[in-house]
Amino acid sequence: MSDKRRSRLAELRTRASVFAALGDVTRLEVLARLSNGEPLSISRATAGTNLSRQAVTKHLRVLESAGVVRSVRVGRESLFGLEPQPIEDVRKYLEHVSRQWDDALARLRSFVED
Repeated sequence: MSDKRRSRLAELRTRASVFAALGDVTRLEVLARLSNGEPLSISRATAGTNLSRQAVTKHLRVLESAGVVRSVRVGRESLFGLEPQPIEDVRKYLEHVSRQWDDALARLRSFVED
């Protein structure tokens, strides 16, 4: 396998892990809480929800393994913050795919109308 192919597969795996991490309602809710830019402890991330600390921790770890969230140890607590770059990368990828579909549909329309 060529280096270019390996690199392409690595990019696809990274995107797939981000999509998988974002494919859960609870994780999207946790991300919404982190979107103001302020790191949260597990206690603060759990506050006002019906979730246990263990459940929130599990979801944060999934997000962290996908690179969407980062954690920093401060004393006895871990603080979790949003890491926006992976989300930006998949947004750009979706825009690229959208343009490809728009182009394909335009070619189909042209073919059908001519």
